Amino acid sequence: MLTDTICAALSAAGLGIAGVTAYRKRFLAATRIAAYALIPLGLAMTGILDWLTDLVFKPSIWLGFGLLGLSWVLFMITRAVEHRSGGTRKERRAAAAAERAGGVSAGASEPALGPGRGAGGSKAAEKPKTKGGTSSGTDDFSDIEAILKKHGI
Repeated sequence: MLTDTICAALSAAGLGIAGVTAYRKRFLAATRIAAYALIPLGLAMTGILDWLTDLVFKPSIWLGFGLLGLSWVLFMITRAVEHRSGGTRKERRAAAAAERAGGVSAGASEPALGPGRGAGGSKAAEKPKTKGGTSSGTDDFSDIEAILKKHGI
């Protein structure tokens, strides 16, 4: 009941200010002020203000919000720990199995660009080649597969 009275008074004052503004021939501003002035009365008539006052003054509702906040914090902690440790248990097991199975081949860290200029060119020229002088497609993808398995992808 008190909130309805306060809202009606705020709306009446706002409409009075809007009337004075319209009298000064500032119609756009007066319309905007009138729109703002009608909000408290509309909220009071819909009953939203009564719902909000019940929400604010009931301890059980605040306890519910506290529990929701606690669950959110726990969820974020578990996500941070999971991210920091490298994923779920299943992903860690798969990564460990891939590492035991072969890991990364010795030539995986060398660039696959072929012979270059300068001092680095002789290393690239010494790479063993398969029959016919070209490398097979499986050699190229085995390096990539090893890297992906190492990272658990």
